Formats: sequence, structure tokens, C-alpha cells
Amino acid sequence: MKIPESVTWVSVVGARPQFVKLAPICRAIMAHNERVGTPRIEHRIIHTGQHYDREVAELFFVQMGIPEPNYNLAVGSGSHGAQLSRMLERIEPVLQAEEPDWVIVYGDTNSTLAGAIIAARLELPLAHVEAGCRSYDMAMPEEQTRIVADHLSQLLLAPSQSALENLHREGIGSENDPRDRRTTLVGDVMHDAVLQNLALAEAESAKTLQQFSLEDHCYYLLTLHRAENTNDLCRLRTILEAAGSLDLPVLFPIHPRTRHILDSSPIRMKGNLRPVPPLGYFEMLVLEKNASKIVTDSGGVQKEAFYLGVPCVTLRDRTEWPETVEAGANRLVGTAPEDIRRSVLLGQAAGLYSVNPYGDGKASDKIVEALLEVHGAGMDTGNASLAERA
Repeated sequence: MKIPESVTWVSVVGARPQFVKLAPICRAIMAHNERVGTPRIEHRIIHTGQHYDREVAELFFVQMGIPEPNYNLAVGSGSHGAQLSRMLERIEPVLQAEEPDWVIVYGDTNSTLAGAIIAARLELPLAHVEAGCRSYDMAMPEEQTRIVADHLSQLLLAPSQSALENLHREGIGSENDPRDRRTTLVGDVMHDAVLQNLALAEAESAKTLQQFSLEDHCYYLLTLHRAENTNDLCRLRTILEAAGSLDLPVLFPIHPRTRHILDSSPIRMKGNLRPVPPLGYFEMLVLEKNASKIVTDSGGVQKEAFYLGVPCVTLRDRTEWPETVEAGANRLVGTAPEDIRRSVLLGQAAGLYSVNPYGDGKASDKIVEALLEVHGAGMDTGNASLAERA
């Protein structure tokens, strides 16, 4: 089979966690393209605009060295149905024009779901970064997206062994057939991102702490954005009251969606809560690393706490990152005020694994290799194989 001179990949992203995951992939692609004798990867980026705080989105792209998106669809906010419909309508003509060899989706947002559905309808090969993660809570929109994206994908890039096993239990791929290339364990690209950016972030550590009048390990960091915690005003109020009653300052970078809800509600932040606008990736890394504890409902922040060795208290009953709980680094406490206070105030180690369950920090390189390898081998995508399309 003739090796193509170039291949075209399209990444679909739209929210800040996806920008973090995209950055190491961009670096790995650029490193690959510097090698002689390999197909050149033409990488296109579709930014759906799901994250509608333009200033913060651009800050992430600049800080993390992500190339400017080739397409910015500017879908903005709205209900799930309205946002998805705009994404589907605007992604489709882009993918039709590009005819990529791979459509790559990341994580579990509406952008992931829209990219996966359109790729499948256009019979374009689909790869899912962060495949196989499961909280087993079907009420979570993110869980619904993970399942749909995984079952539509031709290449599933799992961040951990447990994620890979989840896929096999659902009949996706085979652990016993070495010829089955559909699922592969690559590790977590967010681990790559932390390793690649921590030194740069720490260079500004003193300045960042000073900016918020904080002392090293003498504050807590709170993040809160999931619909189950923010749409219910009673639950949102009790979480914020519990956080405000803690014994140290609680820095609270407010997600744009949460800010919108708070602005239209009677909830007032009191006590030790220190609300601040959304922050860039570097600032968040510094504030995570130097916190006494992190209180969050974010899957990405749970992992970053784990990588940085900071104890984490998670405002959920389940997590798609069970390894962090098994290590003792993460406590699932729900949203009852007394449970939150007790868990934060109790002593807690950061947790240890003899081997990091999320890989060696080279997931992005492995992802690029897997995409090229499966392309080169050809795969039945339900219409034509990749080899036939090359």
C-alpha cells in the first residue's frame, strides 16, 4: 500500500478542558511534522464557541501555544437543544469541505457530541480522546455524551486501564484479539499538559499568589460548574454556604455559566469565599498546586489535583476517575454541607500509586502514532476503509 504524502485531521473543541487536551496533541503533531520520511499531518481546528467567554478562551489558546482555530463557529450559550442544533448545522459543511482522514473529539461536552454525530452521519473516521471513562450516572449529560461518542468511534483512545476495560465490557474492541486496533491504552493527555506547562506556570507562582493576597497552602480552591450543582439554587446555596464557613480563605474562580446563574439569583457569597473571574490555565495550575485542598465538581480538576499531589474533595457522588479515589487522593462527598465541611477539615494525604494509572506523560505522542498506524493499516468504517480513502 502506498504511504500518503499527507493526511488531514480535524479536531473539534469548544470548552476550556478541551483546549487543555488539544494543546499536547498540537505539540505532538508539530514534532511529527519535523521528521523526514513520514506523512505530513494537516491539522485543522474547529472551535465551536461552546465556551462563550471569548477573552478567557483566547487566553487559553495563547498561554498553551495552540494554533489559532481554522474555524470559529461562535455557537454561544443556550439550552442543550439550541446549542447542539447550532453546532450540528455549522460543523457539517466544514467537515464536508475538509473531507478529513480523522475527525478527533475530546472528552464529554456538547462539542464532543456534535462532532461525533456529524462525523458518523458523513461516514468520516472518528477518534475519541479520553474514551471509556464512566461514572455510571446516566443522569449526567457528560455520561450520555461519553457513551454516544465511544459507540460511534472507530478509534478509542483510553486514558487508563479501567477505561479500556469499560469499553471491552460494552463490547467495543477486544482484549483478546491483537489484530483489533479499535481500542488502545494511551494515557491521559491532561497529564501531558501538566508536565509540559508546570515549570512555566511556577515561574509566576509568587506573583499569582500575591495577586489574590494568598499564602502558600493557606487557602482552599473551589471550582463549581456542573448542571446538577448549579441549576438547583438550593443545592448551589448550600454548597457556597458550606465553603464560606471553612477555616481558610476559599478562592472561587467562577465559571461563566455559574456566574450567569448567580447574577440572576438571590444567592450572596459570604464568609471566607473569595469570588474571582475565570482564570487562565497557568494561573489555575499555580493555584491548584499551592492550595491546601481543592474542592470541585470538575473531572479535569480532580485529575490535576492528583498529578500535583494536592488532596481533592469532590462535590459529587460518583466520578469517571475512580483511580484518584482508590489512591486516597480524592474524596467523593456529595453536596451536604456537613459532609463538605467535615471532609475538607479532616486530614487527607494526596494519595500515591507506584505506577501512575494515567500513563507516563506521553499520551499525545501515542495518540498521534495510533491515528497514523490505524490509517496506514486501513479500517472498515461502515463504508470505505481508510486505506481506500487515502
